[in-house]
Amino acid sequence: MLGAIIGDIVGSIYEFDNIRTKNFQLFSSRCFFTDDTVMTIAVYKALKKSKLFNYKNLQEQAVKQMQKYGKLYPNMSYGTSFQQWLNTKNPRPYNSYGNGAAMRVSPIAYFAKSIDEVKKLSYQVTVVSHNHEEGIKGAEATAISIWLALNKYSKEQIKKYIEEKYYSLDFEYEDLVKNYRFNETCQNTVPQAIYCFLISKSFEDCLRTSISIGGDSDTLCAISCAIAEAYYGIPEDIKFKALQYLDKRILADYEEFNKLKGKKL
Repeated sequence: MLGAIIGDIVGSIYEFDNIRTKNFQLFSSRCFFTDDTVMTIAVYKALKKSKLFNYKNLQEQAVKQMQKYGKLYPNMSYGTSFQQWLNTKNPRPYNSYGNGAAMRVSPIAYFAKSIDEVKKLSYQVTVVSHNHEEGIKGAEATAISIWLALNKYSKEQIKKYIEEKYYSLDFEYEDLVKNYRFNETCQNTVPQAIYCFLISKSFEDCLRTSISIGGDSDTLCAISCAIAEAYYGIPEDIKFKALQYLDKRILADYEEFNKLKGKKL
């Protein structure tokens, strides 16, 4: 989960100001956490609370926690439709395939005990808002990639699984750097994010690679770096710096998650 948060923080200043290089300062005074971090925390809280009931009330908890955190953090540049969803009594899904479905699902990989459970939990936290097939697909592909990485699958195995079940990953890095543009859809963010992880050499390299191709940088990095965390771990210096950007509430939620993770969720 921290990988997603770090990707969000570092990518925050490049979302509308893309750079096409790996040579940049990771953290600056201009960096901040965005809706990607807030909704990731909300999904974690929904999973934690619904786990007590064998996830039978997960959809209800997902709505409750996302709306709760949306109200706690109202000025996070949510998409227009999602902003309305956050502030609607008894909100309904609105056929979205936005990449917000994928940026928030990383906690699932730490709760799920199998691929089938990943799919089940991903569907439940996604369909409450992003019920378009591409939104459901993007969230599931992200959660599956993280789960596979966390469970010691090789990059070759992850790539094979994603290409057989979800997306073609037939990209060229140089072509993405030159031609990839801002896109808020799952189908044009998730494959690129997974590809950036697959060609990376370390957590930091995944972060720099993801930034360097442009696009919706904070969300793309939240996705790719969530996978990278599960696969590589996070260097302590990067972890330390990133945590300085969190407020007390989000930091406490992350520390709670970290303690539970240590006890094997």
